[in-house]
Amino acid sequence: MYNSATNLSLRSLLRGSTSWVTALALLGLAHPAAAQDEVAPAQRARDLVGKMTLEEKASQIINSAPAIERLNLPDYQWWSEALHGFAFAPHATNFPEPIGLAASFDAPLLKHIAAAIAVEGIEASDAMVAAGRPLELGAGRTYWSPNLNIFRDPRWGRGQETYGEDPFLTARMGVAYVTGLQGPNADKPVIIATPKHFAVHSGPESTRHSADVKVSLHDMRDTYLPAFRAAVVEGHAGSVMCAYSSINGQPACGNTFLMQDTLRKAWGFKGVVVSDCGAIRDISSAHKYAADATAGSALAVRAGLDIECATESLFDRNSFGQSANYVNAVRSGKLTEAELDQAVIRGLTARIKLGLLYGKPSAATAGSLDSAEHRALALTAAEQSLVLLKNDGVLPLDRKGVKIAVVGPLADSRRVLRGNYTSRETAELPSVLDGLKAALPDARITYVPAGESITDGNVIPPSALLSDDGTPGVTVRYYPFQADGKPAPKSLMEKFMRAVTATPASAPLLTRIEPLVNYEVFTQPVLPDGGKVIASGYIVAPETGTYRIGARTILGAFKFADQPEIVIKNGFNPAVMPNLQTVDLVAGKRYPFTFAMQVPALHFGELDWQRVSRKPEAELTEATKDADVVIAVVGINSTLESEESSIKLPGFNGGDRTSLDLPAEQIALLKAAKASGKPVIVVNMSGSAIDLDWAKQNASAIVQAWYPGEAGGLAVGRAVAGLANPAGRLPVTFYRDVTQLPPLENYAMEGRTYRYFKGEPVYGFGYGLSYTAFAYRSVKVTPHGRDASGGATIEAQVSNTGARSGDEVAQLYLSFPSVPGTAKIALRGFERISLKPGETRKVRFELTPRDISSVSPEGSVQVVAGAYKAFVGGGQPDSGLPGVSSAFKVGRTTVLPN
Repeated sequence: MYNSATNLSLRSLLRGSTSWVTALALLGLAHPAAAQDEVAPAQRARDLVGKMTLEEKASQIINSAPAIERLNLPDYQWWSEALHGFAFAPHATNFPEPIGLAASFDAPLLKHIAAAIAVEGIEASDAMVAAGRPLELGAGRTYWSPNLNIFRDPRWGRGQETYGEDPFLTARMGVAYVTGLQGPNADKPVIIATPKHFAVHSGPESTRHSADVKVSLHDMRDTYLPAFRAAVVEGHAGSVMCAYSSINGQPACGNTFLMQDTLRKAWGFKGVVVSDCGAIRDISSAHKYAADATAGSALAVRAGLDIECATESLFDRNSFGQSANYVNAVRSGKLTEAELDQAVIRGLTARIKLGLLYGKPSAATAGSLDSAEHRALALTAAEQSLVLLKNDGVLPLDRKGVKIAVVGPLADSRRVLRGNYTSRETAELPSVLDGLKAALPDARITYVPAGESITDGNVIPPSALLSDDGTPGVTVRYYPFQADGKPAPKSLMEKFMRAVTATPASAPLLTRIEPLVNYEVFTQPVLPDGGKVIASGYIVAPETGTYRIGARTILGAFKFADQPEIVIKNGFNPAVMPNLQTVDLVAGKRYPFTFAMQVPALHFGELDWQRVSRKPEAELTEATKDADVVIAVVGINSTLESEESSIKLPGFNGGDRTSLDLPAEQIALLKAAKASGKPVIVVNMSGSAIDLDWAKQNASAIVQAWYPGEAGGLAVGRAVAGLANPAGRLPVTFYRDVTQLPPLENYAMEGRTYRYFKGEPVYGFGYGLSYTAFAYRSVKVTPHGRDASGGATIEAQVSNTGARSGDEVAQLYLSFPSVPGTAKIALRGFERISLKPGETRKVRFELTPRDISSVSPEGSVQVVAGAYKAFVGGGQPDSGLPGVSSAFKVGRTTVLPN
């Protein structure tokens, strides 16, 4: 073990160029594999905790866990995000937003994507550690993904992060993601996955810290818990994140029904429970469930918490949050030291299983970030996520000489592609307009920019920027805050106010040329304690025209040429709109700018622009005179619908939506396109359901494109050109308007999602078309045993009866015996298959008793005696899509474990 004579400091090793593996070997922690196998990880962790002081134990329960050098324990950062790509590397592959991945109905594809994310994350995090930044967000191997909450209402701003409204689909996609991320051996994981937010969490965003959500036991076990159960019991997820809200009177992170009765006891979970960031503070400050922070921390640990995400660590990597609360809890008798020990042991056990303390972690693969293989995978995923909702025969377009008028605010938008929880560089991503040009090189494409008020902006690319001295790039000066002699800020608000009021140094710490201005909230800054950043230089437009130009940041100011200075003041949240002004630019002319950002420990700032039109409808009329077809790219973006934010605009409030309508300017644009008399193809981009009733009645074709990731623009172009055959299915119901839904604050499932909705949707869950046609026949139900109470095998034949190759998503729905309060129908199987013209294939679904079960009004999971109907087809039984059905019976009611 460690020899003090070597005078080796683990921190000094990790802050140099030494790798994790080398550093641990030098300190005697990298035992041979045989020795590692001799002692169980939990026992090693228990032995290590037995050598710690109370204060050292408490320090390890915070996400920014400090090194304990005398025990050879290195720094560790628990916080990493990988929702649809590794979030802490600007060049990580950006896959479609999870709602789009769900639309693929392809669990094997998602597992492949998760494995690719793990490979990229390891390369990026190892680089952070090797550079001496082991406490940087993303430096660890515990990823806080996937989001397995149920998208019960389209107004919820974070629904885009989920796999949709159906518990079965979410469960299968969740297991695929967890197993892909962790690897084949859950006892020696590559990465530890963390399904979140346990449980029920699904809006509203504005009250998530204080809401007490009332949920029946039926809805809990029928809707909100199944995907988490599958991820833990089947997927063997190594971690789970508890949520902000209270559920039936108890905060989620201290909820005995969820944390103890369900997760630990019923499901046998042995892994790590981590809190959402600030959720432990909320127990006392927001929910008033505990008398103070110490009591709240004690309550959470007793309930089963192991790691607290302390909000302070978002701002200060050297602050270890509220560890003192756990020391005080033990000393005051609110928490036993044995209870604290158990939490720390579980955390260290996870790190040992990862190979980070003993043995050898999975090695990094150089060059994995956005590799050619992963870019191809992103394109495949984007193509598979596209849902063709309507087609009167206009698609695919003739690739030879077709004349297209492209309109809409998102046609040339790049930011909309990437979705949220990503720091993916957007300046050079191909937009839908770029994708159309690439897929239709012989077409004549006329682009009509959007109006002035309906753009979110693109990051200004390096090709349009010059530094102060006229060289390519931007001149950036970094000014640290001056020492003011005041006590170090402790709370999140104190740190934010310091950024508002502190005085930057008069001279820059560093001046350098950056390629562009695109600091992300998840990007480690030059100024770890905050400061002021000033970017300056010239903007050079590639073509003469009207632009919306400006900046996006938290606190700052933007001055462009002779325009009035824009002062920017936003609350701390990355989901802020850019502050833009309309200007006319001449191609090739240099326009000076200055962009000052005064920020806390994390930089967040972008220099944005987008071509616009002062008279878009008039330009559209002119462009469509000689066009064969109009392609309108409309929708919203992941800034408008988002995690808790300060945005309040028509149709949006604090991250949630208040309307399902497209913005009014877009509706006017669509009507103007229709008035041209030319066929209109609508491409809608959103992370949630939009009212597409007008388009259904008036457009010739509709493609739902979601937030399709870095290759999304190319995918849309290829689908329109017929180079890809769309086959995605809706993972959510597309309602007509909010009057069809109960209030967002009501968590009861009655009247929500396809399983309980009694109205007529615009497009139903599971719906989607293709450029070819399919037929189903010969459905067969074979019970496992005397009847189907022990499970059943359901088979059917699927044939491609069209003239093109294509994918079909075969879906199995069960209709249950009539029991008041239970679901009328439910998805219980799906398989995406590729068929050539004339080809026939058998699909086979193996149903367990749980697959055949339903939940009683009292919350009992049971296979109910009675008559069932199985439908296998391209959508729901009443969707109008082809399918076949067969009845079967269950002779006796069987109650299953919860």
